[in-house]
Amino acid sequence: MAHWSVLLHEIIEYLRPEAGDVFVDATFGGGGHSRALAEVVGKKGRLIAFDRDASVFSEATVRELGKRTRFTPLNLNFRDVGEGLERLRIKEIDGAVFDLGLSSTQLEESGRGFSFQRDEPLQMTFKKDPEEGDVTAEIIVNRWEEENIASVLAGFGEERFARLIAKNIVTARKSGPIRSTGELVEVIHQAIPLRYQHGRTHFATRTFQALRMAVNDELGAIDGGVRGIVPLLAPGARIAVISFHSVEDRLVKRLFRELARKDHVVREVTKKPLTPSAAELRENPRARSAKLRVVEKLQPAS
Repeated sequence: MAHWSVLLHEIIEYLRPEAGDVFVDATFGGGGHSRALAEVVGKKGRLIAFDRDASVFSEATVRELGKRTRFTPLNLNFRDVGEGLERLRIKEIDGAVFDLGLSSTQLEESGRGFSFQRDEPLQMTFKKDPEEGDVTAEIIVNRWEEENIASVLAGFGEERFARLIAKNIVTARKSGPIRSTGELVEVIHQAIPLRYQHGRTHFATRTFQALRMAVNDELGAIDGGVRGIVPLLAPGARIAVISFHSVEDRLVKRLFRELARKDHVVREVTKKPLTPSAAELRENPRARSAKLRVVEKLQPAS
């Protein structure tokens, strides 16, 4: 399946890249935003891309982007973007994009259980090769207390039947560990009311979202990544963040407003989030929940 980069036109419009600029793609994924930025900044510019999933930086992809600009891929979580740039001795950048959605490749081909439409090992970690001791979705559903599982599903997934699902998970695992996405989907299916099983959104969506966010500490990563990159922005440089559900968007909104109104280091370019156009939604229905927020680094006080 082809990967669609959401709000691509808006990203270029609001980040305003120019030839020779230095840009950061904090969440490389399918690489669509990186390719568009590389095309503009050109061979005199530079693009640094981050992704915790090393498999996204194939030799062909790195070679392709290296022909367009000075391209540096870093196999790091976007929470470590500031540290990664310091490691490269980059003092200042001209803009950054954070696309918080999963790429089609991760959903369809990772084999790590991100999609409820495939029967895969229940991992949900962005790391290509999880290490012993890493938290996975399998560990959460088989070892965590019922109350903690319910809190994850309610807090990260806004799942209205969080307690019912958590209770059924704990009951089901007494008969044997829940090890695959298919097994988990069936457990969720048995827990929820019939009317909820045939809605517009698949009944397992919120549970899978919540587990993925918990496994990867995604909210902490967003906060750490944005705060880590702000000091490296040149005056007038912008950060664009694309979120895909209300939990993420509320965090980004709150963080941007704190940086703007309390810390006075940025200004909010988008008072309300931008959403995909009707034309984009026709081409890519998966973009329907996307929201884009942008801030700009202020000139230092004299």
